[in-house]
Amino acid sequence: MSFYDYSVLKPNGEELSMKEFEGKVVLVVNTATGCGFTPQYKDIEAMFEKYHDDGFEVLDIPCNQFAGQTPGTDEEIHEFCQLHYNTLFPQMKKSDVNGENALPLYGFLKSQQGFKGFGKGPTALAMSAMLKKIDKDYKNNPEIKWNFTKFLVDRKGNVVARFEPTASMKVVAAEVEKYL
Repeated sequence: MSFYDYSVLKPNGEELSMKEFEGKVVLVVNTATGCGFTPQYKDIEAMFEKYHDDGFEVLDIPCNQFAGQTPGTDEEIHEFCQLHYNTLFPQMKKSDVNGENALPLYGFLKSQQGFKGFGKGPTALAMSAMLKKIDKDYKNNPEIKWNFTKFLVDRKGNVVARFEPTASMKVVAAEVEKYL
């Protein structure tokens, strides 16, 4: 199967096929409204505005699996994003990214780009310490570790990169630019 064989649900329950993104560069991100990484919405929106006309899309999938940091309804999430970050890209229906109820799309993404670490620096060390308490084997499985994990899909549907929430948004933007 390929990226284009999957779909997700919009907040109104309609299916959104990944086929709609054929020929585009897509950043798939599991988001949260009450997370320390939530300010990344600002950078994601800036990338969306800068590159959308060049074929860049954002697939924002809110997720409440990490410390309950997205407790609101789909409508409340949308209002929060518009009010605080003026987001123009659409949010999808709040969904799971790990476990038995995970979106099949996320199973595919994780199979294509596994976890490679949090990088260096204080935030990376803090994430590693926290995850060791939750999952002693976290380094050896492809599961999503936290909110704002991002996958980059090229114009042909290849999953070309995975960025943990600790990745610099400048690095993410530079990778997006390479595929436009």
